[in-house]
Order: sequence, then C-alpha cells, then structure tokens
Amino acid sequence: MDHRFPHRLSLWLGLIILACSSVSAKADGPEANLQAGVSKVDVTPPIGFAMWGYGARHDAPSVGVMDPLYAKALVLKVGSEAMAIVGLDIGRAPTRQSMAAIRKRVKAEAGIQHLFIVGSHTHHGPVIELDNWPTPQSSYVRTLEQKLADVIIDANRALQPAKLGIASKEVPLNRNRHSKRPDKSVDRELLVLRVESLDGKPIAHAVNFAAHPTMTVEKDMRFSADYPGVMAGVVEGQTKVPCLFLQGAAGDLSPNNVNFDWKPKPFGEALGKEVLGMIKGIHCEESSKPLLQTYEADFRFKPRVDLGNPFVKQAFARAFFKDLVDFYDQEYKDGCRPHLSVALLNGSIGFVGVSGEFFCRHSLDLKRRARLDHVFFLGYCNDYQQYFPTIENASEGGYGADPGVSTAEVGAGEQMMNAALIQLYRMRGKYQDMPWEGSK
Repeated sequence: MDHRFPHRLSLWLGLIILACSSVSAKADGPEANLQAGVSKVDVTPPIGFAMWGYGARHDAPSVGVMDPLYAKALVLKVGSEAMAIVGLDIGRAPTRQSMAAIRKRVKAEAGIQHLFIVGSHTHHGPVIELDNWPTPQSSYVRTLEQKLADVIIDANRALQPAKLGIASKEVPLNRNRHSKRPDKSVDRELLVLRVESLDGKPIAHAVNFAAHPTMTVEKDMRFSADYPGVMAGVVEGQTKVPCLFLQGAAGDLSPNNVNFDWKPKPFGEALGKEVLGMIKGIHCEESSKPLLQTYEADFRFKPRVDLGNPFVKQAFARAFFKDLVDFYDQEYKDGCRPHLSVALLNGSIGFVGVSGEFFCRHSLDLKRRARLDHVFFLGYCNDYQQYFPTIENASEGGYGADPGVSTAEVGAGEQMMNAALIQLYRMRGKYQDMPWEGSK
C-alpha cells in the first residue's frame, strides 16, 4: 500500500525534504510461498555511442565491443508482493525519467512495483543521460528502457517455487582509494545469493561486492563489462544459470591490484573462483513462513555546486562535455534527489539500494547497526546522484568527496542510511509507535 512518509529525521542531520515514499508487505498465508524467476538480455549499444566514466574522453565515440553488456533480472515473489533485482553492465542505473517509464510498464504488465536496478559502474559502458542518440526518433536509451522492462517481465513469467541460501566471506580483493588515514575503511565482504528450485536445481546467483570496475585501459574505446563481466562468465560457465553482479558501496573502493597487473581478466577470474567455492557450501532452505516487505523513498538535498552559475557550468563543460553538463544542470535545479529502496526477506535478509556512489563506511555501519543475518548494500541503484562520502570523508576532501562530484550536501548519506535502518527495524516490528502495516 502507498502513503506519504510521515516522519522527519533528526534536525541535527539537516534533512531538507523527504519527498515521498511507499511501503508494502505481504504476510504469510496458504498461497504465500517464495517464487523466483530469472532472465537475461544483451544491452550492448551500437558503436559510435559516447562512453561513460572518464571525463577526459569527453564525448568521443566508442569504436567497438570488447565484450557484450548484459542486463540480468531476478524476480522474487511472496504471495502478491514482488521485487525485481537487475544487474546491469552499465556505469550507472537509468535516469529518473527512464526509471519512471520502466516502473510504469513493469507494474502494468507484471504487477511488480519494487525494483533494484543496479549499474555495475563499468567505465566502458554508454552515456545514458542523453536520449537523442543515434537520433531522437531512434534512441538507444528508449531501447534500453524497453529491454529492461522486457527482462523483468520475462523473469516474472519464469516464476517457480524456490528456496535460497547465502554465503559471506571476507576477501582481500579491494582497497580504499580515497583516504590517506592509516585506519581507512574497506568493506571486504563478498556476499553470494543462490536461488534454487525446490528440487535443488539452480535458478540464479547474485554476487554483491564493492570495487570500481576500472581495470580496462581508459584509452580503449570499446564497450566492456570489465571484471564483473569476467566474474559472471566464470560462474555461469560452471553453473549454467545467470549470475547477477550487484555493485556495493564502491565510492572509495578500487580493486586490489596485487598479482593482477591491473587487468580485468585475471581479477575477474579470481573473483569468480571465490564465488564458485562459496556456492559449493551454500545450503538452500525452503522457508515455511516467507515474508517480503518493501519500502521506497525520495530525498531532496541542497546541491553543493551551482551549475546555474555560467562560470561553474563552463568549467564542468570543459572537464566533461556540454550536453552531459546540460543534463545535470536540469537534474539539480530542484536539488539533489537520490532514491532509497529497502526490502526485507523472511525477516533476516536486507536489501538496501541507493542511487549513487556511497563510500564504504556507509555500508559497513549499516550492516553492523541493522543486526540482520545479511544485508545486500546496492550502490548505483535506481538513478544516479553522484558521490556520497561520509561526513568524515568529506572533511578529508579529494576526488569523490569534493563538491565537484559529491553533489549532495554533507551528511546526506548518513541521513539516508538512518532512514534505511529505521525501516529495517520497523519491518521487524521493533517500534511500537511505528507499526509495520501487514507484518506479523
């Protein structure tokens, strides 16, 4: 059910506007078993499309395809409540406008209202802020919207009774690229979700890990999924089912390049082997009383940069390119507006999706404070509103923490994390003055 989000976060956090939200839950019942379905589609653009990720490229066109880009959708459903998780081999999730179009069609044709569309953050994908290429009448962005809706609807058609299991492991495969402090944070968790049919046949795997996919050489102007594509290929080659890569809080995290010569293939293969080893130890169990609860909210924060200032805008246009800066000028006229998506499965597995590059301290603190068995922290999810450093990281400055790319006011990330945390507790009935509608 939908309603206006009625609560204000603490004033000392300085929340500007928590614009709107929706909450929904489905209690257990005779028909409320867990169902799952998966689908996969190629979303590689035609060559000649501007590439996303490195400002120095400006709007230089792509010249080929190193490896294809995919979107993979996993739908999880309990009774009438469903959510779709999409791993997308693109630098960012679709724009606000594209998300609205995808949501509208998926709701109408599949009855699914809650989406987690997660960009892998590869820096060798297409620019999707602009929807006039190759022509306004034949736009790749419109095609991408159709394909993302299609893959979710197809996954919904493939629903079958299912069970799942999760494995978690700390791996030394990422590093903090931002902080100069000796106590810099790193979220080393590799989290793997396995979904099976009731007779034990695999349906899909989802891998949650945080590190920038920037191992492909910047000057190579071919589309590539970078190391997440390699990892998924390794896992799919052995399991024969789709493997979704779900990027985490990678705002300040890069791959740990030791022993990999800064190449995506050996790194992706090493990550894939870790995943395969973890899969062997996963025991999937059928829940006797499955429950899926969901929550979504939009926020509005003061922007740290005024792109309406012609001198500022001109400087950004030189660093990136004019059409892209024009897009963000319009995007931030009403403030920085990130989206938060939260889901809780069976009272013990949390999913938190945020539309930006969150620094890893956010995910580490949320996982600790949520007191759940597992939390999938999904960055680059459902739109993209640039970097979200912690308050402490913002004080250090540097790329990812300065106003140039950290658009929302300082403290915005903490406010969103607190909102997510409140809902994860509320879903479990922990607050008597904030009853969770539909929960037991």
